This record gives sequence, structure tokens and C-alpha cells, in this order.
Amino acid sequence: MKFSESLKKNRDFQSVYRKGKPYGNKYLVMYLLANDLGRSRVGISVSKKVGNSIIRHHLTRLIRESYRLHEEQFQCGYDIVIIARTTAKDRSYHEIESALIHLGKLHHIYSDCN
Repeated sequence: MKFSESLKKNRDFQSVYRKGKPYGNKYLVMYLLANDLGRSRVGISVSKKVGNSIIRHHLTRLIRESYRLHEEQFQCGYDIVIIARTTAKDRSYHEIESALIHLGKLHHIYSDCN
């Protein structure tokens, strides 16, 4: 990821959950919180309710790759936490990608003009 780094610390996730604005769709939930870093930080969360470790890691990779390929269209300067819902379990890459783009547009941080 060129313009972003990962959210790793639990306190960062908790801060985004508490202060951030959530939007969700059928497969994903996205929390968004502005930061003053000039770059975005992205965290991905997949609960054990979704499935076993193989399924959870697969979903994490799908979400990360979807974000990576569209990273230039997302605005910088935000902490983003993406949560996979249980309905995302058997979805294809394209369905996850369109769900991520949909949430970016709901938050007004995604633009198609690049």
C-alpha cells in the first residue's frame, strides 16, 4: 500500500470505534475517523463468527487487495476500520470490492475521477 499503512494497536481500533462514523452494507462495515497524519491508516477486522482461520484470512486478503488496488481513489488523512460481516464469507473478490467502493462513496472519501 503506497499511501496507507496498517492500524495495528488495539487502542487505535478502539478510538476509531468510539469516535468514528460507521456505515455498513450487506458484506462490510466501515468506520472512519479523520487523523492529522496526512496519510491513511487501514485496519481490517474479521470475527471468529465469520468462520475458521482459513476463511478469515482469505477475507482479510480480499479486503486488503481491494483497498490496495483502489487506494489512489480514496482520500488521505483518515483512520479506516473495515469489518467483514458473516454474509461476506462466501463472496467473490468482485462482490467484496464493490462493497468496499460503495462504503467509500457513502463516506464521501472515494472518487472515480482518477
